Amino acid sequence: MTSTFDAIIIGAGQAGPALAGRLTGAGKKVLLVERKLFGGTCVNTGCMPTKALVASAYAAHLARRGADFGVTIDTPVRIDMKRIRQRADTVSSNARHNVESWLKGMAHCTVVQGHARFTGPHEVDIDGAAYAAPQIFINTGGRANIPDMPGIADIDYLTNTGILQLDTLPEHLVVIGGSYIGLEFAQMYRRFGAKVTVVEKGPRLVSREDEDVSETIREILEAEGIECRLNAECISFKQHEQGTEVSVDCNSGTPAIIGSHVLLAIGRRPNTDDLDLEKAGVEIDERGYIKVNDDLSTTANGIWALGDCNGRGAFTHTSYNDFEIVAANLLDGQDRKVSARIPGYALYIDPPLGRVGLSETQARKAGRALLISKRPMTRVGRAVEKDETKGFMKVVVDADTRKILGAAILGTGGDEAIHGILDMMNADADYRTLQWAVPIHPTVSELIPTLLGDLKPIDK
Repeated sequence: MTSTFDAIIIGAGQAGPALAGRLTGAGKKVLLVERKLFGGTCVNTGCMPTKALVASAYAAHLARRGADFGVTIDTPVRIDMKRIRQRADTVSSNARHNVESWLKGMAHCTVVQGHARFTGPHEVDIDGAAYAAPQIFINTGGRANIPDMPGIADIDYLTNTGILQLDTLPEHLVVIGGSYIGLEFAQMYRRFGAKVTVVEKGPRLVSREDEDVSETIREILEAEGIECRLNAECISFKQHEQGTEVSVDCNSGTPAIIGSHVLLAIGRRPNTDDLDLEKAGVEIDERGYIKVNDDLSTTANGIWALGDCNGRGAFTHTSYNDFEIVAANLLDGQDRKVSARIPGYALYIDPPLGRVGLSETQARKAGRALLISKRPMTRVGRAVEKDETKGFMKVVVDADTRKILGAAILGTGGDEAIHGILDMMNADADYRTLQWAVPIHPTVSELIPTLLGDLKPIDK
């Protein structure tokens, strides 16, 4: 017997529960199925637990710097990894419980825990039970990518999920991958007291960013004692009595690193390989991401894909915006498109990097006439007062339209201050509107009008 609903939502990540709320509020009968943990990556293995750990690491770092602020700590700073993990677990479990309770108490919403697989265009099987609906929404998220590197099957390694289970301090953490996830864990564990080495195949860290951003991030990390091994063209692993031997083919440095723990942080892959999507006519690309149109509809009529599984964004906020787009189009008669979304994100090392729009490199490649301005954080009064002056601000403007194309704020409060620029870009405003704003003193944001007032033309 097949149970029928108006809509089926597969996955309780950032988009799924909110969509269930809108659909049931519109009078629809909804089935939401979650295979494992409610809340998705953000709540369970992403933003919430990791930022709780980042906060603990920052507290340790600031405590060690107490004397710089005239605060004397008589005893050495001690790290209680069990308490640190417990705090992160509590933050995560509370959020997960709230999502689960909300869904299970939602009128007109049936929650089933199990593994959903498509059996047809509008039918799914959940652990032997059949369900059908004219509308199906896929919100299955992603997981750590594990490349087939030499020796990887012979060692114990951590991913962003497994490392959250540690309640002891690694003696030497070797991070494979010099991008966002890897660098956050690298700095975090260095501040907890571990020796940390970052191994990156490319010539620089966070390669999607401008070279000056990458170089400054490297300087910040190395100043804290993190070793960065770049140009590691050939990486392999083998067991060692002290943990794992990581062989690296780099331009400089020793050819092998001995680590007590290895963290693989080499990108993400979508959770789409066990949904039997082909039975529904849902196509995926060569990387496994579900192909979607500008309204997030798939190649199958009546099926949409939201969040990390569609390859159109890898963040909590883009996943939630996917929900907003789908809900607005289906329930509010609007015509919202993913292509209208201005990309913004942050890298949560300390100081954080806030980014929006095009980088300088991307803008130059587009062949536009540009205006660019860059100022060091040493010019920001708030940063000076906090004695956190590492980094800089940079903004890129179209010289013809006077519209802001993108910006980077690598510095204290950069993840918050970037929103002033993001808001102006969403408003499609002339940069001079923001230049003549009167920001509050003392804040990080107060330098932005000054930054815009110093724009200079560059060659295409």
